[in-house]
Amino acid sequence: MFPSLLPTYNRADVAFVRGEGPYVFAEDGRRYLDFGAGVAVNSLGHAHPRLVAALTEQAGRIWHTSNLYRIPGQEKLADLLVRHTFADTMFFGNSGAEALECAIKMARRYHYANGHPERFHIITFEGAFHGRTLATIAAGGQAKYLEGFGPKAPGFDQVPFGDLKAVKDAIGPETAALLIEPVQGEGGLRAAAPEYLRALRKLCDENGLLLIFDEVQCGVGRTGKLFAHEHAGITPDIMAIAKGIGGGFPMGACLATAEAAKAMVAGTHGSTFGGNPLAMAVGHAVLETVTAPGFLGHIEQVGNYLRQQLAGLIAEHPTVFSELRGQGLMLGLKLAVPNGDFVNRLREHAMLAIPAGDNVVRLLPPLIIDESHVREAMAALGETAKAFENATEAA
Repeated sequence: MFPSLLPTYNRADVAFVRGEGPYVFAEDGRRYLDFGAGVAVNSLGHAHPRLVAALTEQAGRIWHTSNLYRIPGQEKLADLLVRHTFADTMFFGNSGAEALECAIKMARRYHYANGHPERFHIITFEGAFHGRTLATIAAGGQAKYLEGFGPKAPGFDQVPFGDLKAVKDAIGPETAALLIEPVQGEGGLRAAAPEYLRALRKLCDENGLLLIFDEVQCGVGRTGKLFAHEHAGITPDIMAIAKGIGGGFPMGACLATAEAAKAMVAGTHGSTFGGNPLAMAVGHAVLETVTAPGFLGHIEQVGNYLRQQLAGLIAEHPTVFSELRGQGLMLGLKLAVPNGDFVNRLREHAMLAIPAGDNVVRLLPPLIIDESHVREAMAALGETAKAFENATEAA
């Protein structure tokens, strides 16, 4: 019999029924240290009192009205995001893929409105992951996500990550924009060098292109800045965010300058559920928390401590770990053993982490962790590494 749930996930045989801070609890009561945070979604951990209060208070008022009417929560959160970012305006959706779809449409519409409908191509980068819709898998360009879904959606030209000459060579009369993750998540925790991002900004300015950042995973404090591109001292024209901004509640947003968004007039885009009052209440509580004095400093401090401890772990277990990547609390360990096997064995030591491309294990803990949680994680990672070393010696 075909399963009632479409079998598109290779799920681990464990179900979590409760969470508290950086911990989740399984059906059998076992506690796990969560250094996956639902793939960087649970930015403030589990059952954060401020988020619980925001959600339950709003739930007692109104859940949904649709975008046929004003939604005060959208206006409130938009104003706060404008205050803290480069953006003049934004569109709220339900996910990162939706935020990217909006960004892609906005870039194309911009050039259409400027009299150049032929400029619809977007340069993207190898190893990228931008979502699972037909347009975003084409933008990501990874064969494993494209296979079996018909012809690749046109208009996406991929170049190697970090290769500036390849970007220059790919720019042509049909190019509309560049789209890049400042830190690739699925692609193996590869961070674009600040000088590279600055060079891309310059190329866009020189060629009349829009610069789009995908900060779905690396945004909202994850790297120690509110958004990862701030490390390079530049701003994009358009930016997609999701995951951490909802703190566990589904939401995404496409932020833009007034110039980039000028052609997105009434009727050009929409969403039934996007920006619903529940999501807006939670998103506002998340952003107020992350932008409060000292919060980003805490991420930088604990992130540096985590890096130091991981460097020691690599030195202690060189046959298991080979490299440390990433920024802030978005870190990756490149392995000399299969990353899927490592994550499964790590779970036996009551810790969760996420596999990524290039045989990397992602460490994406809630932004609220402290040094005691780092030490707990090091113990679990060390014990897991020893299990692989012992297996090698036994063989």
